[in-house]
Amino acid sequence: MPKYFSALLFQPRRLTCAGCGAVADWTAEERGAGLVGAVPGGTEDPFFRRPLWLQTRCAGRSLWAYDEEHVDALAAYVGARLRERHASPTMAMFARLPAWMKSAERRDEVLAGLETLRALARLSTPADRSDAAHERGDRPRHHGTRLFRGGPY
Repeated sequence: MPKYFSALLFQPRRLTCAGCGAVADWTAEERGAGLVGAVPGGTEDPFFRRPLWLQTRCAGRSLWAYDEEHVDALAAYVGARLRERHASPTMAMFARLPAWMKSAERRDEVLAGLETLRALARLSTPADRSDAAHERGDRPRHHGTRLFRGGPY
């Protein structure tokens, strides 16, 4: 395990599909003395830029999660009647959630959307994919995070 969580954004990755046999590798791009890593968040995989499987429309926006564990964590936070602040790095995700997801007025709607994502997690064919989980070229993409490996800049 790396010393810092952010180091995970620069480690090489491999994508494999048991269904079709597709394989793809990802390595951080080098720019001068630095590495450009992945940027988590959004409706695409941060490394391979493929649409996330777990997406649905909710409150006029896209609600997404990386996996069922992510859905469970979001549901526990959104469903809580009393939310306490923690200094834990894993809790930082909740501080960055959009206001519409944290709103008590939208709680039932967001929890219903998370149930939809939980059901999608159990499905496995492309025909089962939510309409929200298809590629869209309608918005700009993040360029990546930089890690400087030391030495003169």
